[in-house]
Amino acid sequence: MQKMRRGFELRRPWPLLLAIAIIGTLDQVTKAMILSRLYPGEVIEIIGGFFNIVSYRNPGAAFGLFASGGNLRIVFLVGVSVIAIVVIIFLLRSSTDRIMNFALYLIAGGAAGNLIDRIRFGNVVDFLDFYVMGRHWPAFNVADSAITVGVVIALISIYRSDISRKGTNKTD
Repeated sequence: MQKMRRGFELRRPWPLLLAIAIIGTLDQVTKAMILSRLYPGEVIEIIGGFFNIVSYRNPGAAFGLFASGGNLRIVFLVGVSVIAIVVIIFLLRSSTDRIMNFALYLIAGGAAGNLIDRIRFGNVVDFLDFYVMGRHWPAFNVADSAITVGVVIALISIYRSDISRKGTNKTD
């Protein structure tokens, strides 16, 4: 049985804060390295036809969505990031699933890393550039990676939980 927590307070906020600190710091350090060493648009080929390091400023969200719109776009995307982190806090208040919690920590850390960029620059610094089976994948960063891995882990946790519930609801 799940124990519900009351109010906005997390009983143990340190794992969330630690995830945000670690992922946010790693994300910002790697982006600072890119910004200090590469010119905007510069490409360094690492593995021909597969992986490059680039210096790209993404004004939008995932896959370049919401890339236009000026200051309103920035306010909207900052707001979405803040709302995502608040939703994660509410989900963590009632979750007892460690795997789901870990996934939420990754997502929150990634959202915080990209939020810092949006506030500082009005866009997000992307630098990991892959080609998959000859097709270009949009450039991304450490924060995006944490979000993606977190979402995959969350989906696995939900699937696992759903199978577990179905297994306990069987009548013989």
